[in-house]
Amino acid sequence: MDIKSYQAIRRAIFIIIILVSLTPLLTLISVTAFGFHTAYRSKVMAYLDQLVEKHALNIDTFLFEKLANIRVMALSRSIEELSDEALLNYLLSNLQEGHNAVFVDLGLVNEHGVQIAYAGPFKLGRADYSDARWFKEALQNRVYISDVFTGLRGLPHFIVAVKKRVGDDRYILRSTIDFGAFNRLVENTRMGQTGFAFVINRDAALQTHSREDLTELISMLGQKFWGQEPETLSPPPSQNEDAWASFSVDRSITERPVHHFTGKNAVTGKSAIFVSTFLKNNDWALVYVQDRADAFASLYKARNLSLLVLLIGGIAIVIMASILSKRMSDRIRTMDLEKQMMNEKVIEAGKLASVGELAAGIAHEINNPVAIMVEESGWIGDLLEEDEFKKTDNLTEIQRALTQIQTQGARCKAITHKLLSFARKTDPMERDVDINSLIMEVVEMSRQQARYANVRINTNLSDNLSHVTVSPSEMQQVLLNLINNALDAMDKKEGGLLSISTRMEEGFVKVDVSDTGSGIPDANLKRIFDPFFTTKPVGKGTGLGLSIVHGIMEKMNGKITVNSAVGVGTTFHLYLPVTQKATDERP
Repeated sequence: MDIKSYQAIRRAIFIIIILVSLTPLLTLISVTAFGFHTAYRSKVMAYLDQLVEKHALNIDTFLFEKLANIRVMALSRSIEELSDEALLNYLLSNLQEGHNAVFVDLGLVNEHGVQIAYAGPFKLGRADYSDARWFKEALQNRVYISDVFTGLRGLPHFIVAVKKRVGDDRYILRSTIDFGAFNRLVENTRMGQTGFAFVINRDAALQTHSREDLTELISMLGQKFWGQEPETLSPPPSQNEDAWASFSVDRSITERPVHHFTGKNAVTGKSAIFVSTFLKNNDWALVYVQDRADAFASLYKARNLSLLVLLIGGIAIVIMASILSKRMSDRIRTMDLEKQMMNEKVIEAGKLASVGELAAGIAHEINNPVAIMVEESGWIGDLLEEDEFKKTDNLTEIQRALTQIQTQGARCKAITHKLLSFARKTDPMERDVDINSLIMEVVEMSRQQARYANVRINTNLSDNLSHVTVSPSEMQQVLLNLINNALDAMDKKEGGLLSISTRMEEGFVKVDVSDTGSGIPDANLKRIFDPFFTTKPVGKGTGLGLSIVHGIMEKMNGKITVNSAVGVGTTFHLYLPVTQKATDERP
């Protein structure tokens, strides 16, 4: 088949799977969502009604409990007793102790508005309340709870007062109630993230903490509650002395009407639900406001979840249809990628083999002239033993030069032997080695290079380490590679610290080589042991050093790991198995 035929089959499978799968899924989600929406909406509104009713009862209970305390005090004490400020302070202390300091002060006011006795934290003795609104209204009622006002102290508060008659004289026993406690009681009426409550009076004035963004809303609510729509709300009570005295908080539960309507939340600017009821014998109104999106969050969450399920189902169906039609092409593509990766590995292996052959050739080419140089230096040494040369003035200097030629020739021979060992994959002689001594030899070899790089070398070698069975030359190669990499990683101007430490750990001799260089990024950590992988500039690194180190460690039945942090440094961990003899001898 040609490409167009495969595309036609893929389109047919795609359409059939979508029609068969999505039709019942859409039907089920639509029916379920409609039923859940209706039931949940009714449940939320009922819960909000109960929430407002419950908190309105708590607020009324708070108010009339405080009023009852003052009323009992007025009935049980004579005017002479209440005029005694020492007794008044004692009564206030008892009230505060029993009610968590809700009662701020206590005062006795005569019918002329003059406070004749006072107990409390403010200097209100002989205060004149004759022009105060609360005083005038308190004289007209047997008991009284004022609106929130600032008064003489300039702080928001409200007063509970009880009128007491003595003959033709009238006295008012008053107490200031802590506004903070009352405000917290109102603010506890909340649910969700946007729900909040506040209290207003007949004058559309806030009785809790004021908010500038509620001005327009409060004006509208005041008109709604006590303005032109009395038929939809509870009418205000009669303003006579018996109205407050006969009030019953328990009875208010069944007689308290709750209303809810919709509007705009002046705080968030979103569509909101308003739930309200009356407090304090219909003089106050408790209003609860919550954004519709917040109140019906679970409903919207369920709706969104249904849409998400539908979306995921649709995506899964689309993906399955696409997979069925594209599986063959994906498999071919995967095989091509694997073939390409194999070719890259073959090329890298070829490069490594070429490097080995080149190393072998160089070793042979260097080894022959070096051998001749050593032989010739020996022959010259023999000539110097003859009498005719013993009288030469520079005999000592010539002998020193010959000794140096022989020493350096031996070094060249050892180097070419290592190159041949690497190229031919020969196994160098392994023997029991004191790893600390080997490390110190390599450190001494690298110390001059470290000074040039402005790097300090610090060794922390543990005593009484077990011997390890390794090839000394290969182990030197491993350590030199790691030390050279560490020196390259540190800035030559700022320098750094190269630390080498040893210790025993779980049957291994562990060697740590740490530097304070630039560190290795996480993206490169998994590739640092790959052949030809290097982050050095072109011409400064072959990418073979760590690959050779990794191969040597595996051949010695050891392992190498690395930890690195960019900007902090890098630590290579070498694990060398101890010899069996050393393991048996350890206690």
